[in-house]
Amino acid sequence: MKCIRLVVADDHRMFREALRLSLAAARDIVWAGEAATGAETLAVVERLQPDIVVLDIALPDMNGVEVARQLRLCSPQSRLLALSGYDERMFIEAMLSAGAQGYVVKSAGGDELIEAIRKVASGGQYFSGDAQHSLSQEKAAEAVLSPREQQVLRLLAGGLRSVQIGAELGIAAATVEVHRRNIKEKLGLRSVVELTRYAIRAGLVSA
Repeated sequence: MKCIRLVVADDHRMFREALRLSLAAARDIVWAGEAATGAETLAVVERLQPDIVVLDIALPDMNGVEVARQLRLCSPQSRLLALSGYDERMFIEAMLSAGAQGYVVKSAGGDELIEAIRKVASGGQYFSGDAQHSLSQEKAAEAVLSPREQQVLRLLAGGLRSVQIGAELGIAAATVEVHRRNIKEKLGLRSVVELTRYAIRAGLVSA
């Protein structure tokens, strides 16, 4: 049986200890090393060259996305599995773009993490239930907006007022207000702040 050599990067020592105990039951998974910061992660992974790196997004010194990008350079054969308390689509897609092959939300159970490690180690991808829900929910919401509504939302999220949006699109400000109400109703959102957050998650504007 080929063992999966694992490095875990998370800034909470208690969480790492609990995770190590949880993974001890899986005889095909070997805890090769651990790290609490982004810098430690890069050093440990470069030295050990593990099969899998379980990487938290919220590290104290570096963003997990940037750590993932650098890991692709110092240990290109190591596969990355994001483990995070965030289940928003924008975080999931950022980690995937940085090179992660899977994403597990911390609310998932230990059995699901073991399944994710094995799946990613075998060359596949894995998304925990919450991550899958977040991705499918955002895509479904995006699909209900017409092209014009997406244009209006993009400009709203960019800080433009209805009059400015109307001038940009060649439509009346009153028409912009109608689109705005329809967008809120379709997405179930109430404020410009919520609309802006959605537009970022949906990829209509950059963060």
